[in-house]
Amino acid sequence: MRTSLLLLAFSLAALVQTLRAQDRPRTAPPLPPGVHALRDLAYVANGHALQKLDLYLPDTPDTGAPRPLIIWIHGGGWKMGDKRMCLAARLVPQGYVVASLNYRLSQDAVFPAQLEDCKAAVRWLRAHAADYHLDPNRFAAWGSSAGGHLVALLGTTGKTREFDVGANLNISSAVQCVVDYFGPADILSMSRMGAGQGQMDHDGPTSPEAQLLGGPVQQNAALARRASPTTYVQPGAPPFLIVHGDADTTVPMGQSQLLDEKLRAAGDSSTLHIVKGGGHGLRFGPDVYRLTEDFLKTHLKPTAP
Repeated sequence: MRTSLLLLAFSLAALVQTLRAQDRPRTAPPLPPGVHALRDLAYVANGHALQKLDLYLPDTPDTGAPRPLIIWIHGGGWKMGDKRMCLAARLVPQGYVVASLNYRLSQDAVFPAQLEDCKAAVRWLRAHAADYHLDPNRFAAWGSSAGGHLVALLGTTGKTREFDVGANLNISSAVQCVVDYFGPADILSMSRMGAGQGQMDHDGPTSPEAQLLGGPVQQNAALARRASPTTYVQPGAPPFLIVHGDADTTVPMGQSQLLDEKLRAAGDSSTLHIVKGGGHGLRFGPDVYRLTEDFLKTHLKPTAP
């Protein structure tokens, strides 16, 4: 009896934890010491309520060289998540400015709205670089899961203007390096890659991918290809760091392997780091975060704080 009650208690605790993780946070987490945030800056004038970003800046006014920018894009299956849960904000004291984006979710608009929003935000940030002491030539994009998918698209579509709509069209939406944590890369192949591995049915009519596309993946193959970072790989992409757990049952590890292979075949710089026993989430060990910080430091050369 006692064992059954304990199991029930653990099950309820796990359920509460899951529900909390899926809900948008009602309050922002504490800021790192010496950092302040400018909240809800609209990167699309008179736009959707989600077309806003938070900017994390050092408390001490900058008098030296402009700082590089890290753009954080949240995950959540393109249907949940919030910019307030920003993993990158803790790096501001190391010489960066950090922007964290919201974007229209799949219940608000289907693809390519999400990528159009991310590109609009990049252009807005570049247009306002002088206002926030940013170096417009040192922008990184970092995201996880659905956010990993979107940062990978930012990296691979830097040379095309297909998804640039709205204001600041004379300004580039390219980024100078990408950190992709376990993001989908080839939407058409996700179910095939995950077959027999306990994966969800990505081709099903209610899958996150179907909701992103507005219908089942295989019935919307052209749009699925258009929404896949691998479609746009070509020489001249920015350096990529790709991280994936080999126990991920949400996004097949083969997605990251495929993107890495295609980037390297095109002559682009790509580093794939496989986390042994790593699942789908941000509970990686400190070695992954050190690797990420070293990658960003190498390619962005942060301003000395």
